[in-house]
Amino acid sequence: MPNLNIVLVEPQIPQNTGNISRTCAVTGARLHLVRPFGFEITDKHLKRAGLDYWDKLDITYYDSIEDFFEKNSDGNFFYFTTKGKKIHSDCKYPDNSYLIFGREDKGLPEELLYSSPDSCMRIPMRSELRSLNLSNSVAIAVYEVLRQWDYPNLSTEGELTKYEW
Repeated sequence: MPNLNIVLVEPQIPQNTGNISRTCAVTGARLHLVRPFGFEITDKHLKRAGLDYWDKLDITYYDSIEDFFEKNSDGNFFYFTTKGKKIHSDCKYPDNSYLIFGREDKGLPEELLYSSPDSCMRIPMRSELRSLNLSNSVAIAVYEVLRQWDYPNLSTEGELTKYEW
C-alpha cells in the first residue's frame, strides 16, 4: 500500500487537529504534528473531535519544521496554500507523498513556498474569501490523492442494516 502522510505545521485549533486525526485514522494516512501547538495533546476538544479513533492513528511529533525535514528527507512534499499557483487535483501524487498544511492563522512560511513553487497546491475557491477550514482542506486533499490511487485498502461499498441490496 502506498504511504500517504499529512503534516500539520504548528496547528492552533484542537478541534481541527482532532477532525484531521479522524480523517487520517479512517483513511490510513500517517499524521505528522510539528510543534509548537496552540493546545495540549491532552486537550478534551482534540480528543472529542478524534474521539475513539485516536488509538488507530500512526502519529509522529516533531519539535520544529527543521526537525521534520531532517527526519523525512526522502519524501515527496506538497504544500497546500491559498498562495499556490497549481490546482491540487491537477497534480499527480506519488507514493510517499507528504501533504503539508500550515497553521490556521498564518499558513506556511513564505520562504518555504518560494523555494518550491511547483509543489505549492491550491484548492480552488473564491478569491475574495480568505480560506477554507483546515480540516476541510485536509479532507479534500487526502481524498484526491486516494482517488488517484484507487482507494487502496479502503472499503468502497457499504451495506444496509435492515435490507439487502
